[in-house]
Amino acid sequence: MPRSHSANLRRPLLLLSALTALAVGACSGESTDSSPPAASDSKAFEVALLTPGSIADGGWNAGAYDGLMRIESELGARVSHVETKTPAEFEEAFRDYADRGFDLVFGHGFEYQDAAATVGAEFPDTIFVTTSGDTVRANVAPMVFELEQATYLCGFLAARMSETGTLGLVGGIELPSIRSTFLAFRAGAEAARPDVDVREVFLGNFEDTAAAREQAQALIEAGADFLLHQANEAGRGVFQAASESARAGRRVFAFGTNRNQNEMAADVVLASATLDIPGAFIEVARRVQSGRFAAEPVRLGMSTGVVALEFNAALAKQIPAELASELAGLEARIRAGELVVPRGDF
Repeated sequence: MPRSHSANLRRPLLLLSALTALAVGACSGESTDSSPPAASDSKAFEVALLTPGSIADGGWNAGAYDGLMRIESELGARVSHVETKTPAEFEEAFRDYADRGFDLVFGHGFEYQDAAATVGAEFPDTIFVTTSGDTVRANVAPMVFELEQATYLCGFLAARMSETGTLGLVGGIELPSIRSTFLAFRAGAEAARPDVDVREVFLGNFEDTAAAREQAQALIEAGADFLLHQANEAGRGVFQAASESARAGRRVFAFGTNRNQNEMAADVVLASATLDIPGAFIEVARRVQSGRFAAEPVRLGMSTGVVALEFNAALAKQIPAELASELAGLEARIRAGELVVPRGDF
């Protein structure tokens, strides 16, 4: 398989090496604060997280919350989380945390960058980090996860294995960062099979599992036999549709995203395009806590061990050995910088 045991062992070392050079170093949900006992009278290090959806989504938001919990346990920080839905809520939450003296606030997604810039200008002593985007200010910077490198491989794999020549993509909100991963998937698919038909739909939200299931079923009925989602919590609906179709006798596979979601539907999820969000979060927090923050964008991909394509061992035999070898070669080229995966301009 493309990711050998030795590659998995190297991943933490790659992450540590890359992130050592890292330079960024009332709302619709209920906030959760955790206040560990202070070791002294000095002010506790305080870190907050804003997510656009549920931390129980098993993917994008869950990974961020895991990172927040690592910051709490490893750095002894006081942490807080709130789920926010609208730009007005983004600003309100940022401003509330900054006004309360929080040192670092993560806005988990492309959609948070404008609010971070606005509030950051008002509270220069708080660091705001968004996990996408290109907005930089004196106390605002983005981390950009190059998930495109893994979705490119998903597209290549799907196109080579597809029996129908039709593939499906299900997105939540149509954000540049999500569309970029779809662009890379399409590029990988077309590299493997120029006549492939890649169809995409957007739900307009990240929570409607039933709508995702319905849209995925429609794609399957239109011939799609491989599906990839970028829909956070709603992505469960894509897996449901794929599993139901498989049980009905159709040959349908799916891909997980942002976190290893292979076990969420082990009968159909062939692989997951994953991010080590917790590892990135903890290193950024260390940089801010030690006063070594510098405002500039940092891109994190396969070469740093942050992005990976993780295969479902239960379905590994479904992938022809020759194709597995070809995928391993493509991954090696991406890691070496020889193959530059297409991505959106943001």
